[in-house]
Amino acid sequence: MSLGARSRAVLASLGTLGLCLSLAAAVSPASAAGGTPTTPTQLFNGNRSCSTDADRPTYLWAGNNVVVEGVPGTTDNSPVTVRYQVWPVTDPSQTRTVTHDRATPGFEATSLLPNEMLADGQTYAWRAQTVAGGAASDWSVPCYVTIDDTLPASTPTISSPNYPPNQWNQGGDPVKFTLNANGTDDVAGFQYSWTGSLESIVLADIGDHGIPQPRDPYADPGHFIRADATGGSATVDLVPPYGGAVTLWVRSLDRALNPSEATSYRFYVSPTPPTITPADPSPAFGDTTTFTLRPDAALQSKSPVVSYSVHTINGPDGDRTFDVPAGGTATTELTMDGITGEHVEVTSKSADGWVSDPASWDIDYDTTPTVASDVYPENGSGGGVGVPGTFTFTPKVKGIASYTYSFNTEPEVTVAAGADGTANIDWAPSSDGSYDLQVYATTRSGIQLATYDYSFAVN
Repeated sequence: MSLGARSRAVLASLGTLGLCLSLAAAVSPASAAGGTPTTPTQLFNGNRSCSTDADRPTYLWAGNNVVVEGVPGTTDNSPVTVRYQVWPVTDPSQTRTVTHDRATPGFEATSLLPNEMLADGQTYAWRAQTVAGGAASDWSVPCYVTIDDTLPASTPTISSPNYPPNQWNQGGDPVKFTLNANGTDDVAGFQYSWTGSLESIVLADIGDHGIPQPRDPYADPGHFIRADATGGSATVDLVPPYGGAVTLWVRSLDRALNPSEATSYRFYVSPTPPTITPADPSPAFGDTTTFTLRPDAALQSKSPVVSYSVHTINGPDGDRTFDVPAGGTATTELTMDGITGEHVEVTSKSADGWVSDPASWDIDYDTTPTVASDVYPENGSGGGVGVPGTFTFTPKVKGIASYTYSFNTEPEVTVAAGADGTANIDWAPSSDGSYDLQVYATTRSGIQLATYDYSFAVN
């Protein structure tokens, strides 16, 4: 199991020292310093916060060892040693000690608790101390951890009162799910996904000086929810991402965030797309048209549509998405600026958070120029070496400012269009054979249109 914890390189030496450890005898010469050591702060275990409450320990999976860490201090910032002691709370005489030599004051110093002593289900206490020269700081307050290397034995159960499984349901209301631990008494919460991909859990980000910034996965209600009690259940309202056949995947998480196997709940949702109606059913490139957006009637009856998300594809500046406020029906203006046509997708959002399936509207048009030559006809042959020919570029759309052309991938040349949008060029070949003339137009607003390939041969 990967919980996304950061791996760290540590220097750890194991000992069997008891609580009556002689501090002076344990100081490493390499850590000698002249400053006064201070008690380590910023204590973490397994990238999770230290719990100083013996009745509420931090639960940790020890399969990849348990990393403990704290920030040591000393008055002269010389390298120091950080000493960690750990013992079973039921038997403090079994204390073990590990150290991190030559630690940098002000930065987290990590070490590994002795893995062979960490038994599944047992609770341990650990504490930290800074050693500099022949002096040692006070011990920190103890942190308490319980080792949990056992994954939840059962998959959770999933039920929904308003979207029964394996049958069609009218969309519009969020799906109310009840997730149950199914008899596993240490389940603390649940993780869920519409995609079937239940991502590994990132326990913490690492901040300045190596200090972990623990993440609470349950702060993400789109993917996690706590159980109402350990071993209990949770109720969550979710909006499926699309209509048709829909599956929710769920797994249980225990207090150490160990996951169970995943289970699934499959149901069917009737599609709820809006309708898209342009004022001009066949707009041309460059036209601005008003579009009327209307909600699905069944969806509107459940919860009013409050906005639409409009997504246009392949425009001159790439794809674009914007929202349109609505009180059910709404209108918006769109300019046809896609160089090969316009593709529009629209979803509606209801007051209760439901997002509809997308509706789409498309139109295709040709923005390539027309190319003609009497001397060098398209897909034919004519002229000869050094024989000039005139090529005429004529637009299929309005607002053309210039044309850019190239013969046989030579450097491009740009010529201005006349008042009627056309342009003429004179050209003479330097050799016979096949030629390919590529031409595109640019509009007065700076949009580069589609390229036309004009092939011919020189006698």
